[in-house]
Amino acid sequence: MPTPISRRDVLLTTGSAILLAPLAARAEPAAAPTGPWPHFPHDDPKLIAEVVGKSHFDEARVKELVTTHPHLANAWWDWGFGDWESPLGAASHTGRRGIAEFLIERGARIDIFAAAMLGYTDVVKSFITARPGIQRQLGPHGIPLLAHAKAGGDAAKDTFDYLKSLGDAGNAPAAKPITPEEQQHFVGVYTLDTSTFEIKVNNNKALVFTMDGESDRLIYSLSNAEFFPAGVPTTKLAFDLSANPVTVTITAGPLTRRAIKQ
Repeated sequence: MPTPISRRDVLLTTGSAILLAPLAARAEPAAAPTGPWPHFPHDDPKLIAEVVGKSHFDEARVKELVTTHPHLANAWWDWGFGDWESPLGAASHTGRRGIAEFLIERGARIDIFAAAMLGYTDVVKSFITARPGIQRQLGPHGIPLLAHAKAGGDAAKDTFDYLKSLGDAGNAPAAKPITPEEQQHFVGVYTLDTSTFEIKVNNNKALVFTMDGESDRLIYSLSNAEFFPAGVPTTKLAFDLSANPVTVTITAGPLTRRAIKQ
């Protein structure tokens, strides 16, 4: 399992050129490899986290990273609970056209979300013709397809208008409003085995799951003290407020973990 990466780590400059020295000719011994490759044969998780994180806003750094490490154009990063995102995915929902076009030129695999942001209306229509209903699929962090077209601005206006006309390309996972008073029932530090995490209210007055070394994850209320993390509606956090102390059961497919409030 990759080492957890925080948003602080994403912003750090990481990695260096990865080179393997060729075998020497004749009977001479092979030269020693140069440069670190601590996760051989896999990439350094910090390097992947950085290129995905920077693809939200830093075109110069993305170009530097991908020029040095071309395969990063198709890297993917899990922000938590299985909320996977690629550099192109990051650029697409933030409307970073320059970053997206650079990544595609470098081999990034275009999808319907990138096509929507870039204003490729015919491409988006072809996706939907081939797979009716695909417009309801959600991108990274649970962001709808229509929001990607909106992020594209004027260049994607025709795409936005087309998707809006479908009536269901902007649907987000159903979430129940929760009052500040209700939020306080869930706030606290929880123990999970030998680690801890915290449920708190962020600066935007929303509940988040936060854990040392990880990115804060928004959690959305369903009903009956049950929540799901941003981008992963299939994962559930079910709180038992009647327990003393309060407990939360985290269920992701067949995996279930139970944490206790301190």
